[in-house]
Amino acid sequence: MPSLTTSSGTPLWKRLLLRRLKFLAWLVALLAIVLGGSYLFAPQWLMRANYLREAMAAHLEKHSVQAGDTRWSYYEGGEGPTIVLLHGFASNKEVWLQTAKLLTLHFHLVIPDLPGWGGSSRNAGASYDIDAQATRLDQFVDALGLRRFVLVGHSMGGAIAAVYAAAHPDHVAELALVDALGLKGTPTALDREVMAGKDPFLFRDRAGFARASAQAFAHPLDLPGRFVDVLVDRNRRDSAFIDRTLAELRQPSQYLAVQHRLDQLRMPVLGLWCRGDKIVDLSALDSLRNGLTRASAISTSVLNGCNHMPMLERPAETAQILTGFALSH
Repeated sequence: MPSLTTSSGTPLWKRLLLRRLKFLAWLVALLAIVLGGSYLFAPQWLMRANYLREAMAAHLEKHSVQAGDTRWSYYEGGEGPTIVLLHGFASNKEVWLQTAKLLTLHFHLVIPDLPGWGGSSRNAGASYDIDAQATRLDQFVDALGLRRFVLVGHSMGGAIAAVYAAAHPDHVAELALVDALGLKGTPTALDREVMAGKDPFLFRDRAGFARASAQAFAHPLDLPGRFVDVLVDRNRRDSAFIDRTLAELRQPSQYLAVQHRLDQLRMPVLGLWCRGDKIVDLSALDSLRNGLTRASAISTSVLNGCNHMPMLERPAETAQILTGFALSH
């Protein structure tokens, strides 16, 4: 019968346990080295991995499709009525992931990177103003074969959504505008900077990122420093495009794009705003409400404790409001 102890009297089970613990310790150390090295030298990989984790948690898959002059990158997932979610200026589809996690329980979601932003393609010299983007959105909708859906747009995405809805009421069953650009409102400090020719959306270091974030968030973002560096590098690379697109949005036809089309919106419309919005003042919600003379239904909601990014600052409340609106008509 084989011995179950060593010459020193150590039981076999204890030797096996020690070997397993040593292996696990080695594995943890290796993982720490890999993650630490990635954080220091390739933090963009960790950010992509985190986006992938959030997308998986929201039951979304990443796809791409050629529509018009753009190779669109988008998330899609969930079952139920379709909701299309549009992001804002100098942003990307990932801002919707936390809210999407709560929406895919009831809805089929389509969340694109708008042309020129995120993973979608950009064409040198082309216009990316509200009207041009609404035209591209129609091509995207056609490429995916979407027939009738709830359209949700945040900030610049809200202006694009409203312009599209006015031109294509047969596709848009309901329209939700979240802290949307394109309406009359009390000018903010950021408005005055933009109209003076400055670009407050550009930053070149961590301090500049903190200043830009303070314009959009009620509380400072708690991001690892190397993740901030990735966002700074991206902003530097996109600086010419950001500046050129912002110059297009300074035109009255653009920053009042929704205001000029309010009487063309006949579907149910939701206005969702953060009370503390420093980018699009809350007074724009009054302009929306007062100008919707033909909408079949008008809903408004105001969230406390957020600035311009309710889908990130108040994802549960945002998802709840959008769910109630989408299911009520």
